[in-house]
Amino acid sequence: MNKKIKDLPDLDRPRERMLSMGEEVLSESELIALIIGSGTRELSAIDLARVIYQHFDNSLFRLSRATLEDLEHIHGVGPAKATSLKAVFALARKLIVEEALEQFTINRPESAAPYLIQLLSGKTQEEFHILLLDTKNKLLRSSQISVGLLDRSHVHPREVFREALRYGTAKIILGHNHPSGDPTPSPQDIECTKNLIEAGEILGIKIVDHLIIGHKLAGDSRQFVSLRQLGLINF
Repeated sequence: MNKKIKDLPDLDRPRERMLSMGEEVLSESELIALIIGSGTRELSAIDLARVIYQHFDNSLFRLSRATLEDLEHIHGVGPAKATSLKAVFALARKLIVEEALEQFTINRPESAAPYLIQLLSGKTQEEFHILLLDTKNKLLRSSQISVGLLDRSHVHPREVFREALRYGTAKIILGHNHPSGDPTPSPQDIECTKNLIEAGEILGIKIVDHLIIGHKLAGDSRQFVSLRQLGLINF
């Protein structure tokens, strides 16, 4: 039977190591052990944390995108541990978005890509967001408009421009993700963008780009595409 954390020397226990040396010295597995709090009869919290981390190929990104069902498939992980892990990664994503909002200035439309990648990469459903810019191209706010396939029924100009009018911005960037990982625009992506550009012209609100976010696939280094860069639409 494996040792329990209480049986380890103080300097081998994650909580004591953090208290004496700081969180930076802890490994990924040790941090996960602190989150889940306890192990099983057979495994200490640290051993179970290693199992969880290895289950997702020692990738924090894969772990951060795991569903509750994915987590609960691991022996020893029940609803309490699974929801604790999900909550931590959800907070981390919100922190990244909040920090970006405070300091993000868009020098050119495609420079919004890192922000949208943090927001959308790895999502299992398509999400459509808009970025509202001030006159100096500082990001004022991002808003989720819809979840689901991108088409007229899910992305209506009324919803898109309501946010722009509420915050008094004259420029917006569109962004959505492709859960498949391939950011190549579909005919529906292009048609939807054209419709929104036309609606924006009537309201005096300029759409400056539409970015599609994927994730890196074998043989394809692209993580996003810019419809403006591709020249598929006149913005």
